[in-house]
Amino acid sequence: MSLANKMKVIVTGATGVIGSAVVRRALAKGMEVCCIVHQGSTRLGNLPQDDRVRIVSCNLADYGTLELEGEYDAMIHLAWEKSFGASRDDADVQARNIGYTLEACRLAHRCGCKAFVGAGSQAEYGVQTVPLTGDLPVNPESGYGIAKYAAGKLSAMLCRQLGLRHNWVRVLSVFGPNDGANTLISYLIREFKDGGTPQLTRCEQTWDYLYADDAADAFLAVAERGVDGKVYPLGSGIGRPLSDYVEEIRMIVRPEAKIEYGTKDYYPHQPKYLVANIAELAEDTGWWPETVFQAGIKKMLA
Repeated sequence: MSLANKMKVIVTGATGVIGSAVVRRALAKGMEVCCIVHQGSTRLGNLPQDDRVRIVSCNLADYGTLELEGEYDAMIHLAWEKSFGASRDDADVQARNIGYTLEACRLAHRCGCKAFVGAGSQAEYGVQTVPLTGDLPVNPESGYGIAKYAAGKLSAMLCRQLGLRHNWVRVLSVFGPNDGANTLISYLIREFKDGGTPQLTRCEQTWDYLYADDAADAFLAVAERGVDGKVYPLGSGIGRPLSDYVEEIRMIVRPEAKIEYGTKDYYPHQPKYLVANIAELAEDTGWWPETVFQAGIKKMLA
């Protein structure tokens, strides 16, 4: 496959921060996109209006019976039920997501796709103290991380059986337009704009943030050039104390704002070191992030 050949891609979870960025970037590269969104979605405004964008409403539970017209080159599967809060440890919900991922593989096969790119998570790694690589031994502790790991392994097995190239992209922390209201960055921007005082943990952990458009370009590069069977961690490749990011956002939005550190506890299974080693991803696909954190925040605000 080649981007120059006007790829046609399917994107599930297309209205989220990464999904909407994938759609934007795919259009910029001359592609056609089929966006699968859940029925009754209130976020359709996150998707650009373009003749090359097709929107299909279908819940995750109905992927098994979904039929799409035409053939596509690749699927980027981002949709996932319940990825925030206490539901991350809801065993029944997370087990369902594994089955939904397998049905997404079968849907990709029915649509003629040659490649399936699934969105994994840093939660698969558990507690680590070294940069994250695709072959680093993992020990997921949350239900969400366990389900993501199982979905990645089982979808790889199914794709081999179906004759699809398979890649699993373990996403660290992505931010940008259409970010969820519950993310730290959205919370900080909202509090600073409204004159509030953010209530935070001690923010001592080392974090790796990546701007959404860079993440989207990475997913599209993997869809085109990923090496079959490989797992790619996805971040900027740069780790900084979380408090550094907090202070940088404050300086951009409202420098005089107060922040109360240590008023919240870390959530269960809180990793303290999350930095991606992106060397293999760059070598295989030619991708490299272009947007520094400060520039990404200013783009969000704009």
